[in-house]
Amino acid sequence: MQRIIYFLIRNKNFILFLMLLSISISLNISYNEYNKSKFINSSNFIFSSLYNTKYTVSKYLNLEYQNKLLLEENKNLKQILFNSKTNFRINEKIDSMDFEIITGSVIKNSYSKSNNFITIDRGSSDGIGIDNGVISSNGVVGIIDKTTTNFSRFISVLNTKFLLNAKFKNSNYFGVLSWNGKSINQVQLKDVPKQAKVKIGDTIVTGGNSLIFPKGILIGYIKSFKLDNSENYLELEVSLSTDMTNIENIYIIGNNNVTEINLLNE
Repeated sequence: MQRIIYFLIRNKNFILFLMLLSISISLNISYNEYNKSKFINSSNFIFSSLYNTKYTVSKYLNLEYQNKLLLEENKNLKQILFNSKTNFRINEKIDSMDFEIITGSVIKNSYSKSNNFITIDRGSSDGIGIDNGVISSNGVVGIIDKTTTNFSRFISVLNTKFLLNAKFKNSNYFGVLSWNGKSINQVQLKDVPKQAKVKIGDTIVTGGNSLIFPKGILIGYIKSFKLDNSENYLELEVSLSTDMTNIENIYIIGNNNVTEINLLNE
């Protein structure tokens, strides 16, 4: 208290000046309509600028939360699409499977080796199981091969042991998708009958002949093709639709009917 009194005594002239200045400004604004309107406009501009800055900062800090909401919305939309009896674009049957989707994020990515794996922040406690398919917003990225309680690992498309049934989007010709360990942007589709009509740029999607992925999920686009050594089949170079070096958010696809179907096939 004594320090406050000393401070007021030392700065009494300055404090008096501020008081008189405030009173004079207040009187000038109160009794002068022009100055009053200018003051109000200036105040509105200052406060609107402050509120706008606050909103921008809050919006930026809220991006992570909004991103999670978008992921959840995309998950629900994909789940509806994969479980739909019809393809809304071409009105044909997609699948009769019962697929469930779980969102996740990549915490470790490998793409420079011959056998690459990617670790995600979802595990068995989240409902993740072996052989669940993994996709990004741009297409197929891998298949789950190991899980712990809170984390999982999946075999990347860029793994020489990765195999997947794939087909042409606009026809029923299909083959086996694999990776030769060379380009991180391209995979190979083999065992395609040579009578298949192939064009550069054609879309390659999942074939739906496995229990892992629904039919019709994007994989990539044909870059080139040639006859294999037997000259009975085509071998295609497929440019991946997903940049495997830059994956952050993913969707894990689980087939709820897989146990029942496996029992039937035993």
